[in-house]
Amino acid sequence: MVLVLDSGFASITRAVDALRAGKLVAFPTETVYGLGADATNAQAVGSIFAAKGRPSFNPLIAHVADLDMAERFAVFDDRARDLAAHYWPGPLTFVLPRRADCPIADLATAGLRTIALRVPGHAVAASLLREFGGPVVAPSANRSGAVSPTTPAHVIESLGQRGDIALLLAAGRTEVGLESTVLDLSEATPLLLRPGAVTREQIEFVLGPIEVAAGHDQTAPRAPGMLLKHYAPASTRVRLGALRAEVGEAWLGFGPDPFAGRAAVTALNLSERGDLAEAAANLFAMLRTLDDPKHRAIAVAPIPDQGLGIAINDRLARAAHG
Repeated sequence: MVLVLDSGFASITRAVDALRAGKLVAFPTETVYGLGADATNAQAVGSIFAAKGRPSFNPLIAHVADLDMAERFAVFDDRARDLAAHYWPGPLTFVLPRRADCPIADLATAGLRTIALRVPGHAVAASLLREFGGPVVAPSANRSGAVSPTTPAHVIESLGQRGDIALLLAAGRTEVGLESTVLDLSEATPLLLRPGAVTREQIEFVLGPIEVAAGHDQTAPRAPGMLLKHYAPASTRVRLGALRAEVGEAWLGFGPDPFAGRAAVTALNLSERGDLAEAAANLFAMLRTLDDPKHRAIAVAPIPDQGLGIAINDRLARAAHG
C-alpha cells in the first residue's frame, strides 16, 4: 500500500529523498496527479513504464522548476520564451530540440531528438521541483490508457496496491483536471500536438497562426497523450454526442438537461451552468464514477467544440475509441 503524506515541507523533503534514491513519487500538479521519477536516472524512468504498463515508445514530459532550468535541457527560441513569459508556470508543455549535453535519460524521450518540458503551476509541484533541483518526468499516476487521476483516491485506486510508488503527496483535487497543452516548437511552424487548458486562441495571441496536428502516429508519437485510445474507462464504453440516455446507460450531461438523463441508471452533469472550465475539472472524476459494469454505456452529451471544449472533446474521443 502506498504511503500517503500531506503536502507540508517535511513530506516534500521525504519525497525528494525518495526521488534521489531512484524511487517513484506521486504528486499533484494543476492538471492531474503525476507519477514522478528522476528524469536523469534511466532505471527510475524505466520503473515508471513498468508501473503504468506504458509503451516505451511513448515519450514523457520532464517537469522543471523554472525557465532557467528548462534551458539547460532544450534549445529555446524567442517563440518559446515569449510563451513561457505568458503561460509558465502553467499547463503548457513545449516540445523543443534537445541539447546535445542533455542529461535526461533517452528512455524518457523515446529516443527522439526533441524533449517535452513543462513548469507546473501547482504549489506542491513547484516546491518539490525546487527542493529536488533537477528534472522530474511525471506522466499521469494511473495505468496506461486509463482515466487520469485528479484526486489522491484515484491514484491509490489505480496504482496504490502494487507497491510501485514510494509515497504520495496528497493535496486534494486538482484544479484544471485535464493534462497540459502540448505545443511542438522544434520546427519553423508551431504545431499543436495536444489541446489543453492553454487554448489555441491563447497561443495564437502570442505567436500568431499555428497549425494543428492531423492524425495520430500510433508507433512513434511525438509527445505524451497522443495515442488514439487513451483515457478510457476500464469496463464501460463511451457513447459521444448523445441527446439522451437510453435504458441501461449512465448519463454524463453538460448544461441544463432536465430530461436527457431521465432513463439513465446514474446521471451526472459536468457543469449544469455550461461552464467549460468546471466541466474539464469534473471530466475524469465523473468518468471514473460512471465506469461500472452495470452500465451498458456512458452516454455523453455534446460539448461545444471551442476553447477548452476542444481539449475536453479530444479526451472523450480517445476514451471512446474502440
